[in-house]
Amino acid sequence: MFDLVWLIPLFPLIGFFLNAVFGREWPEKVNGWVGSLSVGASFVVACLILKELLAVDPASRSVEKVVYTWMVSGNLNVPVGFLMDPLGMVMMMVVSGVGFIIHVYSIGYMHGEVGYRRYFCYLNLFVFSMLILVSANNFLLMFVGWEGVGLCSYLLIGYYYEKKSAADAGKKAFVVNRVGDFGFMLGMFLLFVTFGTFNYTEIFAAAPKQLVQGGILVTGITLLLFVGATGKSAQIPLYTWLPDAMEGPTPVSALIHAATMVTAGVYMVARCSILFAMAPISLYTVAVIGGATALYAATIGVTQFDIKRVLAYSTISQLGYMFMACGVGAFASGIFHLMTHAFFKALLFMAAGSVMHAMAGELDMRKMGGLRRQLPWTHWTYIFGTLAIAGIFPFAGFFSKDEILFYAFEKHLGFWIWGAVAAIVTSFYMFRSVFMTFWGESRVDAHTAHHLHESPPIMVAPLVVLAVLSLVGGLVGIPIIPHWHVFGDFLAPVFAPAKSIIDAGAHGGHHSLALELGLMGISLGIAVVGFFLARWMYITNPSAPDEVIKEFKGLHTLVYNKYWIDELYDFLFVNSIVRFSRFLWKYFDDAVIDGIVNGLAALVREWGSGLRRFQTGLIRDYALSVLLGVLAVIGYLVFR
Repeated sequence: MFDLVWLIPLFPLIGFFLNAVFGREWPEKVNGWVGSLSVGASFVVACLILKELLAVDPASRSVEKVVYTWMVSGNLNVPVGFLMDPLGMVMMMVVSGVGFIIHVYSIGYMHGEVGYRRYFCYLNLFVFSMLILVSANNFLLMFVGWEGVGLCSYLLIGYYYEKKSAADAGKKAFVVNRVGDFGFMLGMFLLFVTFGTFNYTEIFAAAPKQLVQGGILVTGITLLLFVGATGKSAQIPLYTWLPDAMEGPTPVSALIHAATMVTAGVYMVARCSILFAMAPISLYTVAVIGGATALYAATIGVTQFDIKRVLAYSTISQLGYMFMACGVGAFASGIFHLMTHAFFKALLFMAAGSVMHAMAGELDMRKMGGLRRQLPWTHWTYIFGTLAIAGIFPFAGFFSKDEILFYAFEKHLGFWIWGAVAAIVTSFYMFRSVFMTFWGESRVDAHTAHHLHESPPIMVAPLVVLAVLSLVGGLVGIPIIPHWHVFGDFLAPVFAPAKSIIDAGAHGGHHSLALELGLMGISLGIAVVGFFLARWMYITNPSAPDEVIKEFKGLHTLVYNKYWIDELYDFLFVNSIVRFSRFLWKYFDDAVIDGIVNGLAALVREWGSGLRRFQTGLIRDYALSVLLGVLAVIGYLVFR
């Protein structure tokens, strides 16, 4: 099966091609099922390859398959090649599996939309690009997928391009990501200059020999790569595009937040674990940025009323946890949380989409309430997603988030405090969204209330599948009991070289079992406190939120306006660039460029006007000029 790995990205590309070329004549459902089954086929192939990989000795679970040589120029030799190792297989399974579920959900959600075929074309292309990104065996091919997901996010975020806010959001995502991609390209080129190749295996094998531990070169390379990661995975300071990405259809939000795009940066840092392990400054930077983003984004989520924006800021926060895990050297824990997050975040977005489906597109939670009676399946699946993201035992998020907090505690108490505070805030705002949307008195207007109904089975079934995964998905990473952390053991060979480097410079011994159990208890207690606080404020004492806002009006205004970071960026960068561009247009383009072009045209016109006087149309004038010319030639010949 290893020889068929190229089918994994190929199937979604075939789905894109079929819908793009032939889909115009097909019924709507055919477009949807062609797009969905093409991704489902990728998941089946990924499962078969995973089964074969599991039969290989753990130390040898890294297989490369080169399909053909892509480009050769001097020392540059780049193949279209794929790497099948535990990290790559986890990512391929997540992208194709969760992507398939979202595609099926989209069949019902997008029913009747203008551009239905276009939507599935873009969605298939998105999954294809992400699969190229996570399966590539070299940085240049990864970059093709890296840019592909950037393009597809622009197309899908701006899907409703007639709407100005959607078009602007798509452009914002594209431009902000170009900033990060510039850093990623510089890091990638530095790698080629240093090692003479883009191949992962060759670079990672040569790195300990050619790079100095903690040296300027490896630090520069990793920091530049991380700049790219902050753009793709929406971390400080390049996070501002992700909340605005809610302008796209809700299944697009689910796909971006759960299985594609934003996970690319985390995957890239984990893939380059040995390089980051050799650059302590970079590793510390990753942890600081991740921890700060986790707490910062969580605070904003507390004040949002748009249900999708609450989930958007929760994604930024959860990605911060993943980066903090990588920054403290727990790369497998970061990928573990990436996987569990894919389950519950896709579930939460799709459940929010089910609410929107019933509420005629309404997003404001202040206009909801009491929906659990009309939307029982949506309510309970949203509850499962909330319990998972809040870290309630035994849901998936409990195991993955607790593991990150444990390793953060081992590394530095400050990281643990950041993560713990962000965890209680996360629990609070997620249960806040549950109570405002599904509990309490109904605030739905009479017209909408009359039409409230549960979503069709084609939308509910994916929610149920993801709810089950949100419940049991963490059981592959049970801590404490030896050999029960199946997920960590599976990924261990990938991160072994980085771990040996980090452990060599570490100080202190292992913590006791009692400490680990104690930290687990604290994590669970934090989540429970967030639940009861949200319940007290939004169910028991509904007037409490207004009282808190009145008491802390200044702080609430600051957080509600997202710390005015967008406005600051507009002032420092956007408006400055616009003003400079207008200056260039007015004083350089108009005055200089157009002046030169128009001046030359005027000069030629004047010359032409002067020469035109000699073209009278009278034969005698032309005869006289010929005679004068002949006399001039004779005179020249005689008197020279």
